[in-house]
Amino acid sequence: MSKIRIGIAGYGNLGKGVELAIRQNKDMELVGVFTRRPPESVKLLTAGIPVYPIAEIEKYQDAVDVLIICGGSATDLPEQTPALAKLFNVIDSFDTHARIPEHFANVDAAAKQNGHLAMISLGWDPGLFSLNRVYAESILPNGGTYTFWGKGVSQGHSDAIRRVKGVKRGIQYTCPVQSAMDAVRSGSMPELSTRDKHERVCYVVAEEGADKTQIEQDIKTMKNYFDEYNTTVNFITEEEFDRDHTSLPHGGFVIRSGKTGDGETTTQTIEYSLKLGSNPEFTASVLCAYARALSRLKAEGRTGCMTALDVAPAYLSPMSPDELRAHCL
Repeated sequence: MSKIRIGIAGYGNLGKGVELAIRQNKDMELVGVFTRRPPESVKLLTAGIPVYPIAEIEKYQDAVDVLIICGGSATDLPEQTPALAKLFNVIDSFDTHARIPEHFANVDAAAKQNGHLAMISLGWDPGLFSLNRVYAESILPNGGTYTFWGKGVSQGHSDAIRRVKGVKRGIQYTCPVQSAMDAVRSGSMPELSTRDKHERVCYVVAEEGADKTQIEQDIKTMKNYFDEYNTTVNFITEEEFDRDHTSLPHGGFVIRSGKTGDGETTTQTIEYSLKLGSNPEFTASVLCAYARALSRLKAEGRTGCMTALDVAPAYLSPMSPDELRAHCL
């Protein structure tokens, strides 16, 4: 049986994670990495894999079954995914929740026009957490759903910080408010605003001579990223950044509390949690599982755009339907 030929577009933390995740999937092989940097400057973790300029990616349409796009959600993916969906079957991890419908529509049109299949917004949130929200809300229709992220590094928000004028290096930690989590777990179904549930803590190395007051203002007022949260911006040295802020942990919780029974007096709670030692490596593992699903669905003739909500779990697994029923059901 032939392996799924994977290409990687972008070779940052996520791209490296995808490279490593492919090694764990025996039905996949990495056939190339595409980069905006000079190819000779990119050193892969896997020997023998070619690196190509992304400007020439059109030449390699016949060599790639699934292209996993590893750019940032702030500015890269809204442009890259629709453009590349015209050339390849693609997957991305677009995570700006408020803009997913718009992004879906753009990618869907591009993929359908060219007979390709795309999957967007894959990872753990959006992605796995999205599935858990749908399952829980379908099972407990009378209730409340609460999502908490962290404590951990948000790649998308950190990428957004680094694009602010005057920022040399930056990282953002999402921190759940413990009192809010306690209230949710009690089954009281509190009404919580976005600001009530999380705070965002940023650490920034400013460029020499940069206006730190303006940097802080630009971060705190950034729409869809920081404007709805209590945000703290800490300016630190590059030495402090290297010492304290180079790992990428994350995690979170989806909690659904609902009422069932006669008079709806019985409290039921569903909780799903993740504790991740490396956000990009875990996200990369999710992307690879969905690359398998995409390959199978494309073979069935599917085109256009899909999300995690549209893909049956069996498509993700390397096991056959018989094996799944015997071992996982």
